[in-house]
Amino acid sequence: MKAYVFPGQGAQFVGMGKDLYDNSPMARELFEKANELLGFRITDLMFNGTDEDLRQTKVTQPAIFLHSVLLAKTLGDSFKPEMVAGHSLGEFSALVANGALSFEDGLTLVSKRALAMQKACEAQPSTMAAIVGLDDEIVEKICGEIDEIVVPANYNCPGQLVISGSVQGIDLACAKLTEAGAKRAIKLSVGGAFHSPLMEPARAELAEAINSTHFNTPVCPVYQNVTAGAVTDPELIKKNLIAQLTAPVRWTQTVKNMITDGCTSFTEVGPGQVLQGLVKKVDRTVATSGINTYQG
Repeated sequence: MKAYVFPGQGAQFVGMGKDLYDNSPMARELFEKANELLGFRITDLMFNGTDEDLRQTKVTQPAIFLHSVLLAKTLGDSFKPEMVAGHSLGEFSALVANGALSFEDGLTLVSKRALAMQKACEAQPSTMAAIVGLDDEIVEKICGEIDEIVVPANYNCPGQLVISGSVQGIDLACAKLTEAGAKRAIKLSVGGAFHSPLMEPARAELAEAINSTHFNTPVCPVYQNVTAGAVTDPELIKKNLIAQLTAPVRWTQTVKNMITDGCTSFTEVGPGQVLQGLVKKVDRTVATSGINTYQG
């Protein structure tokens, strides 16, 4: 079985999607629709902006979503997903790709999510850090012992867990985890504590938007971040999508479950190659590939 996976924040680059705009009339039309829906010309920032422009959450998230979704759409009849998953923001791309969400609704939700997250980040200084070379259980235990908000946020692959929380909490955790034997504890250049309780204001805001959006029964299961399991029920998809903002991304568990359920190859659709690398670290025997440029 073949799975398509979709990247999250951090994979953006200047010039992303320009080849799609230049070569595919359908992609060009949808890019222009996106400019209209968002109320600003995101294409100008994607194609000719600066790294700084693309790092703004309100730009980054819709930009990665557009690149991933339009790549999938330009594949036409050759795009036949049997299972999909997305890392954090990428879950929205996955839900458009498997028919659970329309392009317009997906983009609208991604934009609302980005703005709500940016607002939550500005309300309370917070950050994230990647912990490399420790068992998940040790990281979980040490986070639980700190008298600040610090939680596991992204279970990326064995030996790589991203933690999220208050600035002071992350500093304390990094020191303690280094003492405990972590090979590296690297603070990330992010706007705030994604996938932590500090995103609660954004979760509450997004919940309203998701609950008032129509979701279809998808053509294939989506393996959602919150449960790492296969879901096809639209109401459950909504519930998990709302919970995602304050819950960890269980990527390691997701990949393992997809393989257990029969997946033999993973194709990453969108900017970068991060997910291909993470999949290989979970299981070296599965095939991985990527589609990040126009395939016409």
